[in-house]
Amino acid sequence: MHHVVSMTFAGSVGLVAIFLVDFLSLFYISLLRDEELTAGVGYATTLLFFTVSINVGLMIASSALVARSLGAGDREAARRVATAGAIVCSLVAAAVSIGAYVGRHALLDALGAHGIPHDVAARFLAIVLPSNAAMAFGMVLSSTLRAAGDARRSMMVTLLGGIGTAIFDPLFIFGLKMGTDGAAMATVLSRIIFCAVGWRYVVGLHKLMAPPSVHDVIRYLGPLAAIAIPAVLTNLATPFASAFTLSVIRPFGAEAVAAFTIIDRLVPLAFCVVFALTGAVGPILAQNLGAGRFDRVRMALRDALMFSLAYCVAVWAVLALGRNSIPALFGASPVVSDYIAFFCTVGAAAWVFIGLLFVGNAAFNNLGFPLYSTLFNWGRATLGVIPFALLGAKLWGYKGVIASWIAGSAIFGIAAVLVAFRAIRQLERKAEAIAAAKSAS
Repeated sequence: MHHVVSMTFAGSVGLVAIFLVDFLSLFYISLLRDEELTAGVGYATTLLFFTVSINVGLMIASSALVARSLGAGDREAARRVATAGAIVCSLVAAAVSIGAYVGRHALLDALGAHGIPHDVAARFLAIVLPSNAAMAFGMVLSSTLRAAGDARRSMMVTLLGGIGTAIFDPLFIFGLKMGTDGAAMATVLSRIIFCAVGWRYVVGLHKLMAPPSVHDVIRYLGPLAAIAIPAVLTNLATPFASAFTLSVIRPFGAEAVAAFTIIDRLVPLAFCVVFALTGAVGPILAQNLGAGRFDRVRMALRDALMFSLAYCVAVWAVLALGRNSIPALFGASPVVSDYIAFFCTVGAAAWVFIGLLFVGNAAFNNLGFPLYSTLFNWGRATLGVIPFALLGAKLWGYKGVIASWIAGSAIFGIAAVLVAFRAIRQLERKAEAIAAAKSAS
């Protein structure tokens, strides 16, 4: 539990910096008192969520292979796979950025954006998307530090990037009067800082990257793809669910979209420890799997689940207490305030179960069952979201959509936990059979 908690809180500090800056960016934009601008940023961030989710899936693959190599005591293999992973992730991220940039108008149309929100979102994407490859590279560097057990410096990578954005945001938005364009520029500069700091720690301090090699890229492409493809598919489920929810909410008007945008920024900040937990417990599981310590694998998963439950219940209580003060921070209209308050008191309960699903996915990705993670995430994003959201919208409107998140999350979160423990037992039996066969021979 100490290892899980210490790694998680170290990682969460960096994530708090990132999510707090995103939260403050939206806060600064809300001070312009134009809900169409807020809605435009909401549409843009929904699409950017897809690109970031792809980056996270690629990062998971690199981190898992680095952690396994370090757990097995092969540092040279860890250096080579870290380099290959960074190259592959950056190239894929660049390709995704080009596709999203070219098709951004059509994608925004598909989300239902039109008028000023559409124009704001398109400009925001045009500025931010070219920096996606740098972000992917920095994410691999940060995850490599976590895989090596250097949680403090992994935290500093994201923390310093976040501090940079906190400085640039008000300067560009208000000082240079760039508005939403300024928020986009601050995001780009943050990603560059993020990448530079990660390079300094991974290469300059830990020497955990080998010289670039086409041979290594080809050699590790298969193992990386075996984890990355299902991990990316898994991560795409969440932005898919978010985009679908946005499409269901859109008919309720700009105020509904604005409320959804604020909630979308509030959730990562409030539950950042859960996001950090999944990144922290993964290397712990992978290292102990590499060492053949199934007792510790099981213990780490159990402690992560206990920690997630306690944290999510506590945050839900805090949000419920702050249900009136949070909308007031953004100067929200009465309708928007009512929507946000309902999320804080009711909708946030879904994260008690989403936390379980996140931990289960981390176990699947790092123990050799990435397809399980894909199935559970897409199960929640489709069967756990679509029918409940549509029914909720029909019966109770916007609030029905928010309340619907709880049912699907509960079904798939609990199921993921049960299957994760079963997967560990399956691996343990396989190892015992191999050991028995060697002993017999």
